[in-house]
Amino acid sequence: MSPTETTQMNILSGYRVLDCSIAMAGPFAAQRLGDLGADVVKVEPVGGEWQRFRAAGGATGNAINTSFLSLNRNKRSLAIDLKSDEGRKVLIELVKTADVFLQNYRPGVAKRLGVDYETLRAINPKLIYVSISGYGEDGPYAMLPGQDLLLQAMSGAMLSAGREGDPPAPAGQYLSDAVTAYAAFEGALAALLHRERTGEGQLVQINMLDAVVTFQMQELAVFTHGHKPQTRSAEPHAHCYIRAPYGVFATSDGYLAMAFADLETLGGLIGEPSFAGMDGERDGWAHRDAIFAKVREKLPAKITAEWLELFRAHDIWAGPVYGYDDVVADPQIAHNGTFVEYEHPTEGHVKTPGFPIRFSKTPSSVARGAPLTGEHSREVLREAGYDDAAIDALIAGGAVRQE
Repeated sequence: MSPTETTQMNILSGYRVLDCSIAMAGPFAAQRLGDLGADVVKVEPVGGEWQRFRAAGGATGNAINTSFLSLNRNKRSLAIDLKSDEGRKVLIELVKTADVFLQNYRPGVAKRLGVDYETLRAINPKLIYVSISGYGEDGPYAMLPGQDLLLQAMSGAMLSAGREGDPPAPAGQYLSDAVTAYAAFEGALAALLHRERTGEGQLVQINMLDAVVTFQMQELAVFTHGHKPQTRSAEPHAHCYIRAPYGVFATSDGYLAMAFADLETLGGLIGEPSFAGMDGERDGWAHRDAIFAKVREKLPAKITAEWLELFRAHDIWAGPVYGYDDVVADPQIAHNGTFVEYEHPTEGHVKTPGFPIRFSKTPSSVARGAPLTGEHSREVLREAGYDDAAIDALIAGGAVRQE
């Protein structure tokens, strides 16, 4: 889809978001709002947000690297110097007509810059102010770096999978950042709904630690209420709180994943007589390692496709283990429209994951790709009431950058 092809009204059309966030969690949340039609103004330093220049996996772009490109579509860029009086005045003018203000500064930074909630609420009482932090706005860890891997480690999630005695297993994606982004997106929408009903703005606080801990709702309830310890097995079981067989197994040409198989049926299919008469819930726990080992021994006898055809015919839950090349070529992914594609003025043809929620009347869309630094500064300032002479003066003085 071309960014200029859609003219349909989106669900958040008419709302303005000031995105003062950096890295992943904040920009990802703001992009979600932009996908639903909000006018998202990315407020970044005149030199550009640092994520523009940080290569992701060694992949760089032409003017915009891939990481920034993936997190900042459907935004306009306003590049201003918030450490200058002129830059702060520009932001205050925009706050007067904004609906959502989103930031993930370290605790205390927003107040030093004069853009904390109390200050902005006095200017715009209807403002939804979304503040993202690593561990909370205060408390013993408030000033620690809120980095994804560190939060995964502290959340307990790394010890819920893998083999006993092996190192803890991090997720294969930026789990803490992504979960926090969704929490911030949900928080902004809920606060906007409250404002529609009452006319009141409010402060919405999300921290990465709470987000990734509460994401483990079932696991932690098993521990806190069910009093079951987080015990990893001798085999590389995929989850410490799920019975065998549950995990990834090698075949003769690759791997497949298997979950919750009826043991007697599975035993007949793979030629393992010891599974006869076994009860999944009882024996799947009592003999977890032995069952895993038996399945692991048997599956190299066939290729993945043969096993999957056999298992699916007998209602055994199993599926292929994909790499990214398989993901982008999958027919269900294509059918769902999981990825969006568009042309970018500096990066060429772009293909990235899109917005996963489907609305029958107000679908998401790509109105523009990730902006260049300050690409829309003049445009945004005109909307805020500045005339060309005033904008020229701000640019000449270094408080504003126009690409």
